Amino acid sequence: MSETDRSRETGGDTGTGLPQRRTGHAFAHAPLRSDGRPPQTPRGVRQPGPGGRPGTIPPVPGRPAILPAALFLCAALFALITWQVLVSGPLLATDHAVSRALVRTVPDAVTERLADLGNVPVAVPVLVLAMAYAVRRGRRLAALAAGLAMAVVPALVVPLKAWTARPGPLEPWAAGYYPSGHTATALTAYVGAALLLSPYTRRAWPMAAALTLSAATAAGLVLRGFHWPLDVLASVLLCVPLLLGVRRAVGGRSGS
Repeated sequence: MSETDRSRETGGDTGTGLPQRRTGHAFAHAPLRSDGRPPQTPRGVRQPGPGGRPGTIPPVPGRPAILPAALFLCAALFALITWQVLVSGPLLATDHAVSRALVRTVPDAVTERLADLGNVPVAVPVLVLAMAYAVRRGRRLAALAAGLAMAVVPALVVPLKAWTARPGPLEPWAAGYYPSGHTATALTAYVGAALLLSPYTRRAWPMAAALTLSAATAAGLVLRGFHWPLDVLASVLLCVPLLLGVRRAVGGRSGS
């Protein structure tokens, strides 16, 4: 074959002879991969594989197990402590020893002020102000959840006090110390208020302040001898599920 024939077979090749971009139906016959996707599929449009296997985009989120585990742990510990209080179990011996070691190691003038942080006239107005602010910002359901949590506290604490009839550290003739109403009031009010304010501040000071006030209340109650340590711990366990409910309501969409 002559050179003239070769040049005719490659007609259209001019200049440097660079290959031209093919158009038309060229890509219609592109081979498919084993998973049924065309080659070089953009990562942003890939579908997750069955079961959300590693490497699929986007990943398939799993159901978090932290919340159920926390609720179960709080319920189990609260049931254990309540049972020990009712039967005067061996756990109370440790509770009494800790209380004797701590009571009145700090001046009463200080511990009484700390314990007063759990009074209803002190703690509840803080929550009410946070609820009003949340309603103004359109978070009505979150504010309602916080208010309901506060209302549930006496509905739970008062019957438990009457049922257990536990005497106090400094008043063995009295009854109704388990669980601690002041601790439950302080924790629900202060932490509930912090949760309502959390969407509107990028700093952690509301929750830090709430936890500090709640811890100060609990310390004041134990150091002054108003409550046993287990009374305070039981109130914390009782309030954690309520506050988790408030947190979930805060994380949801604003109500109308």
